[in-house]
Amino acid sequence: MKLLVVAATQKELTKVYEHFNLPTEDFIETSNFDILITGVGMTATAFSLGQQLDKKYDLVLNVGIAGSFDKNTPLGDLVNVFQDTFAELGAEDHDGFLTIDELGFGKSSYSSSYNLSDLPKVNGITVNKVHGNSDSIEVIVKRFAPQVESMEGAAVLYACEKLNIPCLQVRSISNYVTPRAKETWKIGLAIKNLNEWVIDFLTTDNLNRPRL
Repeated sequence: MKLLVVAATQKELTKVYEHFNLPTEDFIETSNFDILITGVGMTATAFSLGQQLDKKYDLVLNVGIAGSFDKNTPLGDLVNVFQDTFAELGAEDHDGFLTIDELGFGKSSYSSSYNLSDLPKVNGITVNKVHGNSDSIEVIVKRFAPQVESMEGAAVLYACEKLNIPCLQVRSISNYVTPRAKETWKIGLAIKNLNEWVIDFLTTDNLNRPRL
C-alpha cells in the first residue's frame, strides 16, 4: 500500500523525519510512503498537490495541528476530521452568508473516504484566517457548527475526491478557538502526540483497514 503523507510544515512531522532518518526536504519518496510538505494555506496546498498527487497512491494521509471549538477535547488529543468545509467560499448577503452550494457554483464540503475507528470523528472547517475574535467565532459556530479548524484540510479532501484517491485527515489539537491567547496553546504536546501516531500508522499494516 503506497501512502502519501501530506502536512503543511516540516515542524509538524519533526519526529517522523528523525524516526525514519529522512532528509529535511519538502518531498521525500520511500518504498512504503512518501511525504509532501505543502506550505501553509489552501493555495500552497493545492499547488503542491497539483505537482505531486497522482493515482499511484492508495491513500493520502493529511496530518497537522488544529484549533478546536470544542473545549471538551483535551489539548494534545487527536481527532479524525471526517468532513471538512471551505468556510469562506461563498458570498456575503447583507448580514448573512451564502455558500457556494447555495449560489449554484459547486460545493463547499468534502468527506473522508477512508474509515478509521480508533480516533473521534469530528467536523472541520478550512479557513484562510484562523479565528481569534469573539464575534467572528460566534458567527462561524452558528453557521457551520464546526469542531475544529485548519488552513489546509478541505483542499486535500477536494484534490483526493477529484482523483478518486482515498483520503484520511488526522489533526492534533494545539489550542482552543478563542480570542487569541497564544500563551495557553500546547503546540509542542500536539506535535509530539501527532508524530507518535503517524509513526505507529506508518509502521503498521493498514492494507486491511475498512474503507468508507
